[in-house]
Amino acid sequence: MDTPGIITEKETRLALTCIDTALGCGAGQVRVVLNKSTLDSYNLLNGELEKVTRSADRSIMLYIFADGRYGTFSTNMLDEVSLAEFTEQAVESVRMLSEDPFRKLPEPERTEKGAVTGRELGLYDETYGKLTAEERLGIAEKECIFGNTGIRDGVRLVSEECEYSDSVDDCFTADSSGFRGRHTETSFALCSEITVETADGKKYSGYWWDSSPFLAGLATGKCSEKAYANACRQINPVQTGSGRYNMVVDRTVSSRLVSPLFSALNSSAIQQESSFLAGSLGRKIFSDGLTVTDRARSFGKPGARLFDSEGVATKDMDIIRCGEVRTYFTNTYMALKMGIEPTVEGVSRPVLLPFGKDARLKECHGGCGDGARFGADEMIRLFGSGIYVTGFNGGNCNPVTGDFSYGIEGFVFENGKILHPVREMVITGNMVGLWGNLLYAGDDARDCTRWQIPSVAFSGVDFSG
Repeated sequence: MDTPGIITEKETRLALTCIDTALGCGAGQVRVVLNKSTLDSYNLLNGELEKVTRSADRSIMLYIFADGRYGTFSTNMLDEVSLAEFTEQAVESVRMLSEDPFRKLPEPERTEKGAVTGRELGLYDETYGKLTAEERLGIAEKECIFGNTGIRDGVRLVSEECEYSDSVDDCFTADSSGFRGRHTETSFALCSEITVETADGKKYSGYWWDSSPFLAGLATGKCSEKAYANACRQINPVQTGSGRYNMVVDRTVSSRLVSPLFSALNSSAIQQESSFLAGSLGRKIFSDGLTVTDRARSFGKPGARLFDSEGVATKDMDIIRCGEVRTYFTNTYMALKMGIEPTVEGVSRPVLLPFGKDARLKECHGGCGDGARFGADEMIRLFGSGIYVTGFNGGNCNPVTGDFSYGIEGFVFENGKILHPVREMVITGNMVGLWGNLLYAGDDARDCTRWQIPSVAFSGVDFSG
């Protein structure tokens, strides 16, 4: 019997048949990717079940290399006759495209050899297949606080939206050079959004979420409480004047400031002259405190994977070490086109290591060592005064120059204590300069995130009120 959301032996054989069919039609090289997934979600509005969703998806992607040409094709038809016809037409279509001599499969010695079952990284929870609809609904209902006592005086809870979801994703990748790889993982998630209204009719919203590859790792019964607290914290914001402030960025949004770095380290951006980190490999560009490693093969952790979309084996490696750029992300195509060594196509599970210049945290790349987690609260105490950013509202970063402008919301703090919320402020600057002014990086990254980016703190950031 087929297991919902899990690729069957029959489907695997069909995927491999595509390779034989394409080669038989004259293709030089072929990659096939078979994806299968299911998702269940339960949405509650103000404590009442509003929507139940169950979806299932499966597809086959073909990557055809024929006569110096390349094309990609996808279908969800997984019967043998339709798939054979689809593959034959795909090969014929590729021959109509322009030549591209740099399109090739990766060398076999670079591909992963140990991804046989898809469960080598321990990301599949057997509990997934045993959950009933009643149990799923019960998890969602446990989050709800609408109508409960203990709501803050003078604040009306206008609406509460809660959602519980779980899913399984299975991917089988194979190519004509002999690579075979499987990756299977489950995911369990909760989220809640709360809107409150004050006596003067002003509304404020708060949000919180949690997820885990394992049901036992999901923090249940707390999302709505935290979302409600986040909404209430925003009440009565005070307009703050423009100036240069110390800035602490909360762990829940700090990845927004790291993402442009990874994009700029992609070789395709460098080749297209749209990277502010072109020519930075091997150079110290940032603060001594910025060290980011990719821990792609972390057992049981979100974001872990044994191979990238080409089948190339991942490895734990430095991305940036003490401010020095250590790698570009270069797939096979860009390596051949640029005449450089290939790596992997992109980051898997980046970890920004802790750092601080004061006595307690100096040289603490291995962790603070005292058992306590170092996060935004401690940074606020050490900084004394500045602005604590808890959200970004729009804005962008110029990929060519690294100049950025982001709308923010958060709190003003003085003497190590939060004074009041602020909204409708904008931070501006340059990514290289910003990370050159890094003073603290915590060790409080949320366990549920694929990107392990903790709270961070910078000096001398320009704010416009």
